[in-house]
Amino acid sequence: MIGEVSQRSGISARMLRHYDSIGLVSPSGRTSGGYRQYSAEDVRRLFQVEALRSLGLSLEQVATALDDLSYDPGEVVDRLVERTRERRDREEELLSRLSEVRASEPTAWADVLRTIALLRSLRAADPGVRQRAALTTAPEDGHATEALVQAALSEPELNVAGALFWALARLGDDVVPALADALDSPEPERRHRALDALAKIDTEHARSVVAAAAQHPDPIVRVRATVARGVRGDATAAPGLIALIAEGRDDVAASAVLGKLAVRLDRADEIVDGIREALAGSDGASRHRLTEALAEIPGDAATTLLAELTGDPARQVALTASFILSQRR
Repeated sequence: MIGEVSQRSGISARMLRHYDSIGLVSPSGRTSGGYRQYSAEDVRRLFQVEALRSLGLSLEQVATALDDLSYDPGEVVDRLVERTRERRDREEELLSRLSEVRASEPTAWADVLRTIALLRSLRAADPGVRQRAALTTAPEDGHATEALVQAALSEPELNVAGALFWALARLGDDVVPALADALDSPEPERRHRALDALAKIDTEHARSVVAAAAQHPDPIVRVRATVARGVRGDATAAPGLIALIAEGRDDVAASAVLGKLAVRLDRADEIVDGIREALAGSDGASRHRLTEALAEIPGDAATTLLAELTGDPARQVALTASFILSQRR
């Protein structure tokens, strides 16, 4: 009877009566005294109901699944998989928000509420709302740091990203450690956004973080690291800068930094020797870029090499060398 089934199954008598009232599982037998009694088949159906409910099906879906022989169990499982993924995504989003609120190190409920309001604005569907949030966050609000960093690393809109980078630049070196961690992200977009943010901050600490990534597996990070090393006055960056110019990777910035190294460290002759080596065997486009780079290098060695290049078989290289020489005179 119902009390015995409830005790042995762990299903409350109230739930058993509810199943009975909606026709999902009803006792089909009677005792000699006229009391309703569950048969073995009724109990089996009861446990089928509980099994399907544990997967997340509604009672209506359970009834359909058990009574409709044409009901495809594969479709049911597919829907459950999708629903579970959606629930997981919602939970992960909640966990992310809670982690960011906790990272803001709130000391009062006002801090928590302010951080939550900022998170909502930074994740709004309207880019204008996100941009205003970035532009209006006060730099002295330390509770906003983690939220702004995470928003900057995931923002797809260029204008909003620019506003977020500006906001991070106002925070200065406080955000550099988080951006340094992002350089090792498995997601290329996050790595490259971290580079852009560090470039906007442009402090010695930020430049040192980028410069330290010279051996990074990401070629874009390596390029920026090489340029950063040159900006910091590292003479060992010169060969890498010359290689960037030859390859056409950020060659304008590399040429400018190479010229500054030549002047600041009095390495003009060394750098010219490196360019001469790179010219050997290079194609016309590479030779042209390397010739243009000589415009940034002072001294007789650069002038001599330019004079040689006026006779280069590649007309563009020869004309460029002649023009640079005329400007030097």
